[in-house]
Parts: sequence; structure tokens; C-alpha cells
Amino acid sequence: MTGTKTILGFIAGASIGALAAILFSPSKGSDTRRKIIDKTSDLGNSLKDCVVDFIKGKKKVATSANGEAYPV
Repeated sequence: MTGTKTILGFIAGASIGALAAILFSPSKGSDTRRKIIDKTSDLGNSLKDCVVDFIKGKKKVATSANGEAYPV
């Protein structure tokens, strides 16, 4: 569980840092909005991949304990 909190904390920190960098950059508003949309999309995909990997890992552990599948 600690690993999950660490990963989520890292993702949250990275997203806050990226957002701050974009907001404080000297560019037009339309460019800034486009960058924010692109970054949030990338971060959403990364988070989705982390969740899917986490679930697959839990299923693998559950099935390898006795060689039988248990509902997760």
C-alpha cells in the first residue's frame, strides 16, 4: 500500500509542477490552455496505466498463492 501512495504522490507532485510551469510561462492564453489540455490528458493516461498495472499485479498475486483463482 505504501508503494501505491508513493506513486500517487509522485503523480500529484508532477502534475502540480507541470501546471505551475505552464501557468507561469510567458505564452498566449490559447497556447497555455492547449498545453494544459495536453498535459492533463497525458497524466490521465499515465494514471490509468498505473491503475491497470496495479490491478493486474493484484490478480497475479491472488492466482499464484495456491494456484487457484480468487476473486479480487
